[in-house]
Amino acid sequence: MAKVILSLDGGGIRGAATTQFLTRVEERLQADHGKSIRDYVDFYAGTSTGSIIALALATTRMSMAQINDLYNYDNAQKIFSENKGWFEIDGLNAPKFEGSGKTKVLKKNLGQARIGDVAKDKHVLAIAYAIEKRTPVVFKSTKETNLNLHSYQVADASSAAPTYFPTREVGLPPGQDEYWLIDGGVIANNPTMCAIAEAKRVWKDVSVSQMRVLSVGTGFMTRKINGPKSRKWGGLQWMTEGKIMEVLSDERIVDYQAITIIDSGNYIRVNAELRVRPWLPQPPDDAMDDVSRTNIKRLKALGDFWFVQYGESAVQLLLGTYQGPSLDRIDPDLGTPVEQS
Repeated sequence: MAKVILSLDGGGIRGAATTQFLTRVEERLQADHGKSIRDYVDFYAGTSTGSIIALALATTRMSMAQINDLYNYDNAQKIFSENKGWFEIDGLNAPKFEGSGKTKVLKKNLGQARIGDVAKDKHVLAIAYAIEKRTPVVFKSTKETNLNLHSYQVADASSAAPTYFPTREVGLPPGQDEYWLIDGGVIANNPTMCAIAEAKRVWKDVSVSQMRVLSVGTGFMTRKINGPKSRKWGGLQWMTEGKIMEVLSDERIVDYQAITIIDSGNYIRVNAELRVRPWLPQPPDDAMDDVSRTNIKRLKALGDFWFVQYGESAVQLLLGTYQGPSLDRIDPDLGTPVEQS
């Protein structure tokens, strides 16, 4: 039996484009089939902001429209509440944002949901990184000791981006060992390969050829980094000018791996450059933390544009009726998805 994987990238507030796109997909499913995304997805995977969306879909009863509404201006102001400590230079010698606002918003909306609340025969994973133990941490419903963890705590840890938010402490069974966790984007901002590997492990009778993957990005940076100037950079310059967090979280190698191993026609990658193009005259800011009303509006508009370009194919992929080629990111010149045979 075929299995459908929904994989969602990290990217801070840029997750608003993801939720808008998925809301449009769900609206089409409801209008034409009386169904939701949940009726078709077997495995949810997310990193950082993608983990918030994946966990909300997998472990709560929130509609996609309600999840989309999490990415509104008021919530964004609470989540990205600036750290105002004395003698602290935000993002340099202290996190840029104080963090408690993010925790409160996640707890209020994900509530008491736990990893184990995922529907029967379905699974979810979210990625973080344990700094003291120097190891990736994949929270997953396929692991018995993870089932009792609260979804909001997992999402909070997975989205604790270094320099942006404080590190999060989570006690993990069986011995409730102390783990200090940061954003999974430092190792797997695009969690697609993790999801494929885990799906293959848990459903041993399902081949890779029987997997259908809808992988949604959050847009990607194209701003040039000054190569000659970078030769003299130290840590401070790499953070401020080199945007090292964004460099570490580049998702394209995972996209290449996934589109290579998944059968043609079974993979759709939704993503686009965030720069002015004829088809995108007012692109959103590529910053993870531009929470202005204008930028959030532009991110939602990007999600709508993605639905125009990918929506029908994505709906068919979920239904199991898609007959076209695999689709990759938007071609920057044509404004349409790149087809991969």
